[in-house]
Amino acid sequence: MPSSTGYLVAAIAAAIVLFFALWWMLITGGDEAPWVTAGLAASVVLLVALSAREVVMRRAWTKYLLEQGVHERSSRSKSEAGNSSRTRPSTSQSAALGVIQKHSSEADSGSSPELHLEVFHLCQSYLESTDEALRSNELPSEKRNAIRAGQERVRSLERHHMLTWARDSSRAFTHEAQRRARTSDKIETANRALDCLDSALKYFPDEAELNESKFAIREFIASVRAAHWVELAERAAFKGHYRRAIDRYKDALFYLQRDSVRDEVRLAGSERINLEIESLRARLKAANNSSDQKSGARANEGEDASK
Repeated sequence: MPSSTGYLVAAIAAAIVLFFALWWMLITGGDEAPWVTAGLAASVVLLVALSAREVVMRRAWTKYLLEQGVHERSSRSKSEAGNSSRTRPSTSQSAALGVIQKHSSEADSGSSPELHLEVFHLCQSYLESTDEALRSNELPSEKRNAIRAGQERVRSLERHHMLTWARDSSRAFTHEAQRRARTSDKIETANRALDCLDSALKYFPDEAELNESKFAIREFIASVRAAHWVELAERAAFKGHYRRAIDRYKDALFYLQRDSVRDEVRLAGSERINLEIESLRARLKAANNSSDQKSGARANEGEDASK
């Protein structure tokens, strides 16, 4: 275990140095109450340092519990090592299982998806540790049965927390993407949601909920791209650039046909866009005819003037 006293002394020293540095800078800048701002900054640094140490120590302690049951002490004799291997693995694995269950309850009652991801990694470490313990031939059958029962429970928690993390994280990124104004920001944020789902699918590739969510996000990205080109087409049509508007509508059709979109959505969107294209072609033809008529009239006027 690292020294708590040394860490605290270093954190307090850093906070004090920061306090006096900011205090001197604010005095130089003419601040009326420099000690307030400097004190708040030093307090924030100290709180962040203490919180970070708490997180690191919690993970280190959990890792210690998980690894306790698979390492044998080399200083003991063979008989003592055999006896300890019959008792300590079960005890340490039980303690590690209790830690996992505690973190699992905290994650389920919390609102942060990252808590579920941490529990998932704890479950992975536990399963690796117990697999190594089961490969030893020195465990009695009742200990092996107890460890296998614990593994079944942890596998269930592992699946639950990975799916919960993927669902909550992808949902949060999708909602954030919907609130973004720029098309590129919408797509980038939605792709982050896809990354979360892909990470979960590496462990549970046959999970129907994950595949459905992935398809829905891809459909959202396709609709964002198509809507972007439709908007550009409408702007071009409003300005009278009918050929450019037709090209933009064709770009929207390209994304609807290429990306993952349900058939009914693709058909409805394609039908609407094709109607707009036909309307623009008619307007373009009418504009060309009108232009030809004006050109002909001007030519006739020129001939009459020459006569």
